[in-house]
Amino acid sequence: MVGAVLVDEHLRVIGEGFHQRFGGPHAEVEAIRDAKSRGNGDRLQDATLYVSLEPCCHFGKTPPCTQAVIRAGVRKVVVGRTDPAPHANGGGIAALRAAGIDIEVGLLEAEAKRMTAPFAKRISTGRPYVIGKWAMTWDGKIATRTGDSQWISNEASRAVVHQIRGRVDAVIVGAETARQDDPALTARPSGPRVATRVVMDSIASVRSDSKLVQTINRAPLLIVSGPDTPRDNIARLQAAGAEVCVLGTSAVDAAPPASTKEIKRIRHVDPILLLEELGRRGMTNVLVEGGGAILGAFVDLDLIDEVHVFLGQKLVGGQAAPSPISGLGCGTLLQALSLEDVHVEVLDGDVHLRSVVRGHCW
Repeated sequence: MVGAVLVDEHLRVIGEGFHQRFGGPHAEVEAIRDAKSRGNGDRLQDATLYVSLEPCCHFGKTPPCTQAVIRAGVRKVVVGRTDPAPHANGGGIAALRAAGIDIEVGLLEAEAKRMTAPFAKRISTGRPYVIGKWAMTWDGKIATRTGDSQWISNEASRAVVHQIRGRVDAVIVGAETARQDDPALTARPSGPRVATRVVMDSIASVRSDSKLVQTINRAPLLIVSGPDTPRDNIARLQAAGAEVCVLGTSAVDAAPPASTKEIKRIRHVDPILLLEELGRRGMTNVLVEGGGAILGAFVDLDLIDEVHVFLGQKLVGGQAAPSPISGLGCGTLLQALSLEDVHVEVLDGDVHLRSVVRGHCW
């Protein structure tokens, strides 16, 4: 998420780098190394360093980046955004200023905040950044009235979904989606990360012959259940290699069908407790793939940070055909979640819409 570029007095790039992996050298160190490997080490004293996040000033997985910048003799540092971590608190900027380095803060700040939002959210709230994803027809359906849903999107769209899975820490679905779709939830081909498959299942009812259980050697499986889970279900899934985590549940209002006035009350694992648990496990990015009840619970609680929608080239109609987000929903349009920073991509005829929820730029 963090990148750095070194330029000379004529704004010619002499080195660049980015934070490639957790525990590895930070962007500033990579940029300085790159400059030296290009034979530009003697030009660092006249260089300006542009970096999207304030250089760190503490010992963590790596030594402080401020020390590396000071030792390199960089003349000026331009910072996109300050580090939101409590242990930073502007200390990196202060350390560089104390060393006589010229500092500028806030260049392209909005873009820098957007890029580093997952890190900033987990650091400031303890919860991971949440991406909501679904595929639907042009008339807003995720399945036909009989429940047929494979496939609404095309192969190009599904390839992008696999890319997203390959860079997140967890993929979350509900028990009904796990039962009806029998997904594996793995990234194919594999990405830089192996996401934990998370099923929100209040009674741990995932079948032993499901793809999730049968592929347990390819990716971890975490069943998040409620306090009333039968012990036999827990033992069965643990014996198969899954982890079962018991959390609290909450009642969720399901939006009624248009033909009735009833509101269904459904018990789900509490999404807030789930995100707090995943945050404690060090997860930064999680993907919620559905179904409608789970996405509805996250939307009702304003827990979605970013949205990816794939519009398949189909119209199915039908009052009973499900939509991607159920839950209770908002009462007025003024209460609706607003989206911003919209990106549109056409994938062999499908449309990929990507946006962030307004106010969620951490």
